[in-house]
Amino acid sequence: MRLPVFTSFIMIVLITNFAIRRSNEKARKDEENFWNKELRANSTRRKSLDSLNYITIPVDKLPFGVIKGNAEVDYCEKNILRLSDQKIVNFTGITNTDLKLEYGAPNITLLTAFDQNYTTLVTMLQKWAHELNEAGLYKEAACVLEFSISTKSDVTASYKLLCDIYKNRLSLSSSEFENKIRAILPIAESLNSLSKNNIVYLLNDCLDDNELSIQSS
Repeated sequence: MRLPVFTSFIMIVLITNFAIRRSNEKARKDEENFWNKELRANSTRRKSLDSLNYITIPVDKLPFGVIKGNAEVDYCEKNILRLSDQKIVNFTGITNTDLKLEYGAPNITLLTAFDQNYTTLVTMLQKWAHELNEAGLYKEAACVLEFSISTKSDVTASYKLLCDIYKNRLSLSSSEFENKIRAILPIAESLNSLSKNNIVYLLNDCLDDNELSIQSS
């Protein structure tokens, strides 16, 4: 009676050991591939950066100065204006190794700075839009968020706030609301970010709620 139990135990031990060895081998190969790729990246010569998708801040179209005496707004506006003279590129989801392979190892400091500028930009835009929304300046908040999202921002809060403004603050018709959401949905679907699925789900959920609202009216 004990033999089948003992045999089962041995089989479990063997299977577990095999799985561990297989996992360790995969981890070893992944690490080896990474360092080989990193070696090639560090050996890549400097390349032209002219083809980068640089982001231009439309200073004349954003609602600067509509709120006075708000320290948070002043801070956001100051940083965004400062960035308008800087080079900004969205490298979300792209590793430093891949950047070096594509544009050359000597450019990595510049590329990192461009990406950091982008992170600062979308952070400031979200904070600015939040303050505008809190002040009841809904069109202005939407303008800021639409620009942010046009740069392929992956800040989920920006999409959520814009959906709320479209739905509850701008007196849009159901069809206008749907058109607005469908206009930004392709941007969300093209994101190279871990938050992509959550953002796409959020937008589709807004469309579903709008459809239900139409059907019940």
